[in-house]
Amino acid sequence: MGSVYDNARSVLERAQNAALRAGHQVTLVAASKMNDAARVREAFDAGIRAFGENRAQELEEKYRAGAYEGASLHFIGHLQKNKVKSVVGKADLIESVDSAELLGLIAQRAAALGIVQRVLLEVNIGGEASKTGAPVEEIPRMAEAAGDLPGIQVLGLMTIPPICGQKEKTLRYFQETRNLFVDMSGKKYDNVTMSILSMGMSADFEEAILCGANMVRVGSAIFGRRIYPGESTKIL
Repeated sequence: MGSVYDNARSVLERAQNAALRAGHQVTLVAASKMNDAARVREAFDAGIRAFGENRAQELEEKYRAGAYEGASLHFIGHLQKNKVKSVVGKADLIESVDSAELLGLIAQRAAALGIVQRVLLEVNIGGEASKTGAPVEEIPRMAEAAGDLPGIQVLGLMTIPPICGQKEKTLRYFQETRNLFVDMSGKKYDNVTMSILSMGMSADFEEAILCGANMVRVGSAIFGRRIYPGESTKIL
C-alpha cells in the first residue's frame, strides 16, 4: 500500500476513468474514519475535495483541527438521534438519513440554526435486519415528509448493498437503487431534488459509477486498512 497521497491520486484517476465510460461526472468522497487531520490534509493535497466521517465525535475533533478546510464535509455513518446537534450545521451533506423521525430532528435543529441542511435518504436495498437504512417502500414516504420540513433539502439517495461476494448480485443491488432513484426523479416532492446517487465503496466504486452512481465513498483504497483498537498489526 502506497502513501495516502499516491493512493488518492490513483483512486481519483480510476473514478474519473469510470465516469468517462459512464458518461457523467462523479464526486469522490474520501471516507476518513480513524485517520487524523494530517492524513486528511494529505488526501486533500492529492486532489480530494470531499471527506466523509462515520462518527460525530471524530467529525467534531477534526473539524476543530481544520482538517476539512477547502473541502466539503459529509456525514456517512449511522447518525444517532442524540448526535444530531453535533452534525447539523457542520456537515455539508448528511448521507445517512434512515427514518422520517431522524429527518424531522435534523430539520428542527437546522431551523434553530437558521440554515437548510442538505441530506440523502439511505436505502436498505438488501432488506438486511442488521444494517441501517430505510426499507425501499419507506423512501417515497420520507420524501413526501420532507415537504413539511423547511429546514431540509433532500438531494437524493445513498445505499450500502449487502456483502455477497458475487459481482452479479452487487450489480443487481446497484441497479435496483438506480431504478428507485430514476422513479423518484420523475415525481414531484417539495424540498426534494433528486440529483445525487451515492453508492459504491473501495471494492466496487467503479462498478457503482457504471451503474449510475455520481458519488462514491472510498476509505481503505485511499487510507489503507483500518486497524481497530486491540487489533494486532503483526503479519502472521
